[in-house]
Order: sequence, then structure tokens, then C-alpha cells
Amino acid sequence: MSAPSHKSRRLPRWLRRRITAGTRADDTAALLAGLNLATVCDEAECPNRHECFCRGTATFMILGRSCTRNCRFCAVSADGPEPVREDEPAAVAEASERMRLRHVVVTSVTRDDLPDGGAGHFARTIVAVRERLPDAVVEVLVPDFRGDTAAIDTVLAARPDVFNHNVETVPRLYEHIRPQADYRQSLDVLARAHGQGPPGMRTKSGLMVGLGETTDEIRAVLRDLREVDCEILTLGQYLAPSTAHVPVERFVRPEEFDGLRAEAEKMGFAAVAAGPFVRSSYQAEGVYRSSLTR
Repeated sequence: MSAPSHKSRRLPRWLRRRITAGTRADDTAALLAGLNLATVCDEAECPNRHECFCRGTATFMILGRSCTRNCRFCAVSADGPEPVREDEPAAVAEASERMRLRHVVVTSVTRDDLPDGGAGHFARTIVAVRERLPDAVVEVLVPDFRGDTAAIDTVLAARPDVFNHNVETVPRLYEHIRPQADYRQSLDVLARAHGQGPPGMRTKSGLMVGLGETTDEIRAVLRDLREVDCEILTLGQYLAPSTAHVPVERFVRPEEFDGLRAEAEKMGFAAVAAGPFVRSSYQAEGVYRSSLTR
């Protein structure tokens, strides 16, 4: 692979968005700030933040704002782990209730410093949300827990409705993009979740595109995901958070995303979200509901 260029690239027209004025986004941000809750919307600089906050939704990010890994695509800080906040599950539950969420999405930084990788904290958060909102769908987007099956089972025992773990990219790019992760291990996490999860639970995974992968490599990953019975798929355009991050190699056109969606559906995924602005938890409720019809 040739050395990456760090020159900024002009966004194509399909990746430009007009931000509309409105107070609901401010209200959402104020509620989250009042409860001292982090969101992946803010910490990962998600391009959908304003849209989701205007709808009164957000993806909660637990276990601190700093990750123990330093993936070259991610905007989340890697300054070192923070103390685990014991009242965080209750705060997430309170925010979910006050926001009147029907679909609650919880993710985290990776915490390799914790014996269980933070699995117990995930489980406590699921339980706390269910106590406040017994009818809500609870979706978790978890790290790989270093492949620890006991940690995976701890999360599954709390009975999430959706268990999401992203493979992020194709195997060839892992050393360059995710040097502290392992592609096969991520597939094993999803396989474990499918095999040991509660009845009716959906498994989910996602990839970024535009990092230098080929279409054939994407297809191979989709086949691997189906082999471990992954049911929901997200595909979105990678956007470099800064010039210090791995650069965008290519902007994938919307019609290419449409083609990948059609291929994935033919492979048997129950629901596929594919498009330039798609992210792991973008419009998660609608994607989940779509999966129930197949």
C-alpha cells in the first residue's frame, strides 16, 4: 500500500448538508449535559448529530470519554481511561425516559483496562433502562472484549434486543486502521452473540467504506458476516475527523451504496442500511423494525 496523503479533500455534493435552525437540538444537548452523559454523536463527531438531536434521539456512550485503543479512523479521545461512573446506568435510564425513547442505543469506548472490559456496566445499563422503560427496544454496540466469552455472555444475560459489534473494515486494512483489533475475533464475538443470545435478539454489524478497500473485499466481509448469522448490516462513508487520522481514499457514490444494499439483501441480511451518511446507530429504530419483517 502506498503512503497515504493527508491533503484535505473537497466533499462531493452528496456529502454536503444544510443545518436547519431549531431549539429541539439544543434541548437534547442540554438534557444530556445536565445528566453529564456522553454521546457517540459528540465524541465521534457524527455528521448526523444535529438531525438526531432535532428528533430528540442520541446514542449514549458509557464508560467514559477516552478509549484505551487508538484506531486511526476514530475521533474519540485515547488519552487514557477514566474512573467508571457508578451512577451512569441510572443516568442513561433517566435520560431515556425523559427523552421518551422507544429505541435506546448504548455504546462505549473500549476499556481493555477493566477485567471484564466493561461488560458488567453494559449489563447494569440495560437493566436500568428496562426498569424505567420496560417496552423500549434496547440496542447495544459493544467492543470486542478481547474475545472474552464470559464478558460477552454477561451482556447477553441482560437480554438486549440488538447486539451490535462492528467489524469496521476489511481484513487487509486492519493492521493499518485497527492495529489493536482482530477481524476473526470480531466475527467470533458476533457468532457467540447469535448462538448464546436470548430468543428474538438480532445481531448487527457495520463497515465504513472509502478507506481503500475493493468491492470484492466488501463482498467477502458480507459473506463472512452471514456465515456467523449476522442479521442487520450498516454501510457508510468514512470521513476523516482530522488530517491526523487516516485519510479518505475514495468517496463512494450513492448509487454504489444502493448496489451494495441490494447485494447484501440477496445474501440474506434481514435489514440493511447503506448510504453516505449511514452510521452504526443512525435511524436504528427503523432499521430494527425493518429486520422484523423478514
